[in-house]
Amino acid sequence: MLPSSRSPQRRLLLILATLLALFLAALDTLIMSAAMPTIVADLGGLHLYSWVFSTYLLSRAVALPVFGKLADLLPNRTLYLAAILIFLIGSLLAGMARSMSALTVFRAIQGIGAGGNFALVYIVLADLSEPQKRGRMMSYASFVWGLASVLGPSLGGFIVGWVSWRWIFYINIPIGLVSLAGIWFFLTETRDKHEVIEIDYAGIATLIVAILSFLTIFLLGGRDYGWTSPPILGLFALFVFSSVGFYAAEKRSNEPIINFELFRLRGFSTGNGLVFFSSGAIFSLSAFSPLFIQGALGQSPFQLGIVMMFLSFGWSAGALVCGRQSNRWGEKSFSLAGGAILIAACVTAARFSSATSLWTCAAAMGLAGVGMGFTSIATLLIVQNSVENKDLGVATSSHQFSRTLGGTVGIGICGSLVTARFARVADTLRATALPGEIPPQVMDQIRQNFENFFRPDVQQQLLPHAQRMLHQAIGNCVIDVFQLALIAAAVCLVFGLFLPSRGSGVPPRPVP
Repeated sequence: MLPSSRSPQRRLLLILATLLALFLAALDTLIMSAAMPTIVADLGGLHLYSWVFSTYLLSRAVALPVFGKLADLLPNRTLYLAAILIFLIGSLLAGMARSMSALTVFRAIQGIGAGGNFALVYIVLADLSEPQKRGRMMSYASFVWGLASVLGPSLGGFIVGWVSWRWIFYINIPIGLVSLAGIWFFLTETRDKHEVIEIDYAGIATLIVAILSFLTIFLLGGRDYGWTSPPILGLFALFVFSSVGFYAAEKRSNEPIINFELFRLRGFSTGNGLVFFSSGAIFSLSAFSPLFIQGALGQSPFQLGIVMMFLSFGWSAGALVCGRQSNRWGEKSFSLAGGAILIAACVTAARFSSATSLWTCAAAMGLAGVGMGFTSIATLLIVQNSVENKDLGVATSSHQFSRTLGGTVGIGICGSLVTARFARVADTLRATALPGEIPPQVMDQIRQNFENFFRPDVQQQLLPHAQRMLHQAIGNCVIDVFQLALIAAAVCLVFGLFLPSRGSGVPPRPVP
């Protein structure tokens, strides 16, 4: 069924089903933080705490480019149904998990489904719109993300407190089935697909290894292992080897997962580069601002939640404005404005001190959200419009992948920096201010990885005075993160200067 022949009612129901699937995956990404302490208390396996999040992130990152390429070859409905089913199976299994090891595996299954979902939602919404009307459609997806970010933590806390942590997974089943039915009944093809399907299995295999090894370097490097330790160097060697294999496989394939010729398109390469650095900046701010607000400023979790809501609201508002006004002002203008606003937010954050007011923090987070809302939608439109219609799936998923990659690398580098800074501060505290107040083995754990300080078993061994001093020390170390985020935002703005005004000079084919 062609877009023009689809009735307005069917089109609206399809959009709602698509956005519901996105809401489901976005909510699952954000709801876990409130539930994890309870899950650990029930299942044990504290050493796997971070890997419950990491495996989900890694499998989602792997799924994005694979589903994006398959969307250019196979029917979107088939892929979308498969992605939702994988996510629901992973949710059901996660809710039934009896150990942290099992939960970690089931979260990886969820991540595969979520990656397919994230790729396909933007592809389907783009297929439903003519190129000049895509901005408005993409802004709806960003609004759903903002809604999920507000509801996720509070809903997670409510479910854990009043029902059971298992229902943060079980709740996905009825919502997912509604979305599944909508996709089944209302999604039809709007783009011509190849009659002969050739899947690049060698490219998929080598790309998976390259992504997993690269992201794991930044998840572990500088925290669990030193940057020059054998495990990290081994992962780097594996990344280089698999990347070379991937490049060779793509050059031989008739249907490569990533066509390297696309990087010659200015809109494709600069758009993805810009969102990589903007994601590095925004995710570093969002990940480490809570440490500063609760540590250096001594604010409560409730007050912290209010501050972080400004980031979510700003992101949603920026995306909505950009989506609705991009045809009028141009995607490049919004990208440059977003980069400039993000720089202003990072400058404000870099000047934080113990005297900073809560409203100043909220203003910085709100500005950062608006900047990211501008750049995320504007660059997505530029990347999509820079390619021919047959490559829309690859272009869309490459943008989502660049966001994921930028955020992971940014958080990894910043986490390593904070850990190194705090290790030096901890040595000073141990030698002077806190003799006898912190058990030596606890201090060693915190020194090796500052995130260990927030583990329940560690907190129980610390006196209130020691907790306050360590909070303050961590908060002071976070300022360096904000300065790194400022550098990433500046690079983001430089990329914006090289963006084409409209697409990349290669006009997209009209929607059939």
